[in-house]
Amino acid sequence: MPKFVFPLDGVLRHREHVEQERQRDLAQLQNDMRQAQDALRQLNQTVLGNVNDVRENRLLGRLDLGFLAAHRRYMAAVQRQGMAMVQRMSLLQREIDQAQKALAEAAKEKKIMEKLREKQKDRWSADLARKEAADLDEVSMRMVAWQGAAEETDHGPLAPT
Repeated sequence: MPKFVFPLDGVLRHREHVEQERQRDLAQLQNDMRQAQDALRQLNQTVLGNVNDVRENRLLGRLDLGFLAAHRRYMAAVQRQGMAMVQRMSLLQREIDQAQKALAEAAKEKKIMEKLREKQKDRWSADLARKEAADLDEVSMRMVAWQGAAEETDHGPLAPT
């Protein structure tokens, strides 16, 4: 039995490869976003720990203004660092949105090729079934013709009675 050969199979494989590449890109960006969120969470925990330490240990008794000034500078630097992280996360989110759109487009392009392959295979199967039916019809017609010829030779020429 003949085998179906999709002439655009190379294009389909390429589109599958592109889709997989877009999935990897998206996964990498999502991983970067998780890492950035974890770093921001860790920074926030550090700030909360430092603020609690200052409240509990440094604001009792005699105040060290040098320490408080240094702590204020530290908190400002941490705040700037946090803002930079948030900006990076915003940029990452935009990149994730673009990667999701690219993945959706790649999946759509692959799906188009798969549908085309399916339609061509269905058409090929229908043509094959039509050819097989025509071959069977021809074989049955020949068998009927051979049977008629065999009866004629067995009975001889038809004589009027």
